[in-house]
Amino acid sequence: MKLRDQAYDSFTSNLLSRRIRPGQFITQRELSATTGMPLGAIRELIPRLEADGLLTTVPQRGMQITHIDLDLIRNAFQLRLILELEAAGQFALNATDQERADVEKSHRDILDEAENGITDELVERAQNVDWAFHEALIDHLNNQIISDIYRVNSIKIRLIRQELIRIQPEIVLSVIGDHMKIIHALNTRDPEQAKTALARHLERSRTRALNI
Repeated sequence: MKLRDQAYDSFTSNLLSRRIRPGQFITQRELSATTGMPLGAIRELIPRLEADGLLTTVPQRGMQITHIDLDLIRNAFQLRLILELEAAGQFALNATDQERADVEKSHRDILDEAENGITDELVERAQNVDWAFHEALIDHLNNQIISDIYRVNSIKIRLIRQELIRIQPEIVLSVIGDHMKIIHALNTRDPEQAKTALARHLERSRTRALNI
């Protein structure tokens, strides 16, 4: 892996683990220290972060990590809806029986365990199953351009969730239940039904973010 790609991965890891915070002003040297990457790699990284909308240069103030606001929430969820609806339609038509079974099992495991109580560990697993499900839909398109765009947007959605709507114990069953409705629609092999179920789920998620 090239040094600039390592720097990007380190930056996003630090961003999602909150060692770098949305809205934070930061210098190149601070980025180098936080990511553990040399200044040369950081200088190459900055244009990519600016192009991805993860960092902006503010005149006379320096570099600022993207901050969470209503425009970011609306734009990120709109892009997510456009990409995932196409992906869900294709998955409904073309996914293998094994792919469908794997997706359904990961969700049923969460629901089965939740019958014994919702623990912090289960919440974390539910969050991972949540992301994996949506990424599976996108990756099924087998389109690297779409996958790359989705991954960048996914970072922004995760930041929104961390700041506002990270899965809480009281909504674990609601989120996984939404997914089960989508999975049922996918398994009917009806793309329009799958798109409708997914759109309802994403709209609920967007509404939670906008109403915080």
